[in-house]
Amino acid sequence: MDTSPEFDYLFKLLMIGDSGVGKSSLLLSFASDTFEDLSPTIGVDFKVKYVNIGGKKLKLAIWDTAGQERFRTLTSSYYRGAQGVIMAYDVTRRDTFTNLRDIWAKEIDLYSTNQDCIKMLVGNKVDKESERVVTKKEGIEFAREYGCLFIECSAKTHVNVQQCFEELVLKILDTPSLIAEGSAGGKKNIFKQKPPESDASTSGCC
Repeated sequence: MDTSPEFDYLFKLLMIGDSGVGKSSLLLSFASDTFEDLSPTIGVDFKVKYVNIGGKKLKLAIWDTAGQERFRTLTSSYYRGAQGVIMAYDVTRRDTFTNLRDIWAKEIDLYSTNQDCIKMLVGNKVDKESERVVTKKEGIEFAREYGCLFIECSAKTHVNVQQCFEELVLKILDTPSLIAEGSAGGKKNIFKQKPPESDASTSGCC
């Protein structure tokens, strides 16, 4: 009887950033190749995606957190055990970029339990190029300062969405301590932290 698991590794990815930057739309674009203008996420949403990346079968548990301040107290536990964090901003809204430094980067330092956790800075909504206020150069400089990967994408047109998640996961696969967590030991822990029942089926645009 074949008792091998249906995947080689289970990784927990967390999406953070201001409300309205398109985190949920990015996740939906990646998970199901569709785009919707979604209402804001209440608390947390959660999706599972099976992928083959780097020659490995992976199960990705992707947590999509609410960007609104009133939900901020709920989010600390969601950082626990995350091997990758996507920090998203909207290239057409300067405040969503500024808040990465003022709020979200500090949250990662406070709550992340993985010293080697891989961070990916994502500038979303590049389909609105004429409304852009945050330059690509600024994104690159921020990523360099905080030791993040960096990519610009559009959930609406699917530009670079797959690449965003693939690059993050490849970097995790390249980090021995995270690989160890994603194998047998880590598989038990991620699903102990179930999202609140009322939120499990809720989607939102962040």
